[in-house]
Amino acid sequence: MTDSLCTHLRFGRILLTGAAGNLGRQLRPRLKRYCDQLRLSDRADLGAAAAGEELVQVDLADKAAVHQLLEGVDVVVHMGGISTEQAWSAILGANIVGLVNLYEAARAHGVKRIVFASSNHVTGFYRQDQVVSPQDPIRPDGFYGLSKAFGEGLAQMYWDRFRIETVSLRIGSSFPAPRDRRMLATWLSYDDTERLVMSALTAPVVGHTIVYGVSDNPLTWWDNTSARHVGFRPQDTSEGFRAEIEQRQGPIDTSDPATRYQGGAFVRSGPFID
Repeated sequence: MTDSLCTHLRFGRILLTGAAGNLGRQLRPRLKRYCDQLRLSDRADLGAAAAGEELVQVDLADKAAVHQLLEGVDVVVHMGGISTEQAWSAILGANIVGLVNLYEAARAHGVKRIVFASSNHVTGFYRQDQVVSPQDPIRPDGFYGLSKAFGEGLAQMYWDRFRIETVSLRIGSSFPAPRDRRMLATWLSYDDTERLVMSALTAPVVGHTIVYGVSDNPLTWWDNTSARHVGFRPQDTSEGFRAEIEQRQGPIDTSDPATRYQGGAFVRSGPFID
């Protein structure tokens, strides 16, 4: 990041799940600056460990392995699981069974805060001419979005019953640059992703908070007013990409469900019953 993040908190050990995924690879070197030890987990190969890293290859559906994974952890940044619309059995194992395993292990080991990678697809069937807040009813656009809605409900229950705090991040589209006109509204820069995660980890009191993960884009479908207590202030914007994207993409076809609904192409894919 070009600017310094305003936090003086430092953690002993942060667990980052899904460390081999798109956002996991971006967060891996960034989170190390805020902790003494960074524990990284994924089903995929994680390469060689850098200084201060601990690598654990684990399937989230393996209850015993996840229990061991949480030992000695201060906070969790949970980016693991399935991130696209896939067969129900895959989503069930990774995003539902795996998440229950994670929260149960956190409870057993006394972990008090989790940052959970939810998704904008929890509300993907709202139209693009609507502005949605975390207080509005869910409208998932498939099994993937539905699994993330389950995750938010699970986080709420573990806060109410066991006082484990969670910030659920309804992440938009986190890439180096927005790719199309939809992403002019949903884009989240990698630097703003770091700001969002660290705000979620260091805000004094969060209970269970839902916040949309989006940069400071002029075009927006999401209202984060109710989550201002987390302290996330995005610094980047999609506006600098607008002219090139509009020239390249041209007018959109409003008869296409992917251009009517906030979930984009996800409203046309699946759900896949296997």
